[in-house]
Amino acid sequence: MAESLAALENRDFARILGETADLMEIAGEDSFRIRSYRNGASVIEGYPERVESILGDASRKITEIPGIGKGLAAVLLEIRATGTFDQREKLLEKYPPTALEFLKIQGLGPKTIALLFEHFRVTTMDGLERLCRDQKLRELPRMGAKLEEKILRSIEQYKQRSGRFLLSYGYRVAAELTDFLGNVDGVTSVTPAGSLRRGKETIGDLDLLVTGPGASAALTRAVEFPAVTEVLGQGPNKTSVRVGREGLQVDIRALADESRGSAMQYFTGSKEHNVAVRVRAVRMGFKLSEYGLFRNEDDVRVAGETEEGVYQALGLAWIPPEMRENCGEIELASENRLPQLVRMEDIRGDLHMHTTATDGRATLEEMAEAARARGYEYIAITDHSKAIAMAFGLDEKRVEEFAARVREINASGHLGIHIFSGIECDIMKDGTMDLAWDALAQLDFVIGSVHNNMTMEAPAMTGRLLRALECPHLRLLGHPTGRLLLHRDPFPFDFDRVVTAAVQRGVALEINSSPERLDLSAPLIRAAKAKGARFYVDTDAHHPQHLANLHYGVLTARRGWLEPGDVLNTLPLAEQLRQLQVT
Repeated sequence: MAESLAALENRDFARILGETADLMEIAGEDSFRIRSYRNGASVIEGYPERVESILGDASRKITEIPGIGKGLAAVLLEIRATGTFDQREKLLEKYPPTALEFLKIQGLGPKTIALLFEHFRVTTMDGLERLCRDQKLRELPRMGAKLEEKILRSIEQYKQRSGRFLLSYGYRVAAELTDFLGNVDGVTSVTPAGSLRRGKETIGDLDLLVTGPGASAALTRAVEFPAVTEVLGQGPNKTSVRVGREGLQVDIRALADESRGSAMQYFTGSKEHNVAVRVRAVRMGFKLSEYGLFRNEDDVRVAGETEEGVYQALGLAWIPPEMRENCGEIELASENRLPQLVRMEDIRGDLHMHTTATDGRATLEEMAEAARARGYEYIAITDHSKAIAMAFGLDEKRVEEFAARVREINASGHLGIHIFSGIECDIMKDGTMDLAWDALAQLDFVIGSVHNNMTMEAPAMTGRLLRALECPHLRLLGHPTGRLLLHRDPFPFDFDRVVTAAVQRGVALEINSSPERLDLSAPLIRAAKAKGARFYVDTDAHHPQHLANLHYGVLTARRGWLEPGDVLNTLPLAEQLRQLQVT
């Protein structure tokens, strides 16, 4: 299992092809080849099987993947063998390594970067920042003060998120290391802590706590984990390593069983939560550390084996890890008024998924079977509308045909799960819906989402969303801020105004469980809940395997302090039918 971290994932192949296409565009190379690389990257990233496995199977051909020809097949084989390929290396010799960094800055496309290299010979992020602060960019054609300001904001954000990793990646590393270390004799538990346990959307490092008489042996064994790329430190109580190509730092600590609870509390954090808890302990005559809770007067341990015991001794109810951000949870715990957070087992269905009718990788029947196997009572099939031309989005005629087909499926009952006919309808630049209202009226569940023109100023984007909310058939605002974690920041708009309008019109807000989105964020969920908003936690699945991502959405909902009553897909089928006014 651990070997998979050292191997290339589909996203790694896609990233290398995509970056190479960008470098080729900077170099002004043939547009057909550039498009071929971009298309190949898109196909591979969404392909349900691991490309690495296909390339390593002599009985398979990578060209069986639609869109992958002989030329790309040779490139993929070279990437698998070396982690790169000749064309990419030649381009990296021609341009500085920062070319790939510049591409992560909003406002800089390949053509703009080529101009920067040609006119200013800028080779570092600091150099680019100086150009903008000195107002030099506006000397170039079609560039001005607004672009300079945008680039400066993006550089600041880029520096803040460097060294961050998606929550889903952290979970995968934790699972593989837990399995690896859990096989050491005498290890009784291996438990993730830190920001991973709190469910933060991105993490900076990973903390693992090991208990049992074999804990020290596990620290020694940790450096033998196949994906370790660097040993940062090794001792009797702590081993630190970097794992995987991304270089995530993992700190592994050996603990006595009697300190497991206090260590879990201490290393789960957050820092602000821990400081507040320790201040409370001091005021009550205790001192709290990772080793336990002790009375000041005689240094006697009063708690430490369990987290519950530590919190109880401090007059607090046990606080779920997702809430430990010092946002009022300690006060609620002292009054025994903590919310009963939504759980995975509360979810009755998933109302955002795609099929082969547009850009999904499985049929309606396959998605339904996968959802039924998870115990769901219902799903909504919500393929794209026609504005997403590359995904072969549905037009009005196809929408009506789809709605009729779903009615027939539900009448027959042969799938064993209720299907809501739906669509993810694009919200156009002017706020109109991509499809006519008459067509949308045929469907049970309409999601409105923004997929383009995301650089609009806040007033214009606010107006766009407010106009979309006027559509009487809209049921859900999809991935409401448009963010892509570690890649694209939320687009600006007046969140309070939009949420107020959504509540007034009975439109719910989505918590999109895709690990790259996790949109809405926890702070915005709390703010929206305070205004009376209700939510759906969905996966935006494009393949049956993606349904498992719901876990990340539920974690995010819990970080937003949501209870089952706040989340509409906790409703049983009969109530969901009434909620959506489906007869």
